[in-house]
Amino acid sequence: MTDERWQEIIGRIKDNFKIINQEIKDLDQDTDPGSVEIVEFIGPLGKMKLERTTRPLIIDKKTIGSRRIGSESTVKYIYSTTEKVHKFTAYRFDEGISGWVEMELPKGSMSF
Repeated sequence: MTDERWQEIIGRIKDNFKIINQEIKDLDQDTDPGSVEIVEFIGPLGKMKLERTTRPLIIDKKTIGSRRIGSESTVKYIYSTTEKVHKFTAYRFDEGISGWVEMELPKGSMSF
């Protein structure tokens, strides 16, 4: 999802629904660089939440360790400095379990 499309969705939500909370959280830069933009609002299905996760593209993955029994191995990721990857997730609040439930969105059918 492009930045322009995300801003268009946020604009539609602001025009049509009541926003409860809007924030940007930075992820741990050492283990998981990136950020998450969260928008909570009252929508047609009740309380809803949209998340857009932005991370740098993983270029390479290196496994460091030995083949000896009992030795440890670690994975080191090499991230791109210019390219980003975006992930879009939608949730609805379920009163029965008092928590967020991820919504299944068929490809191409997202509309607000």
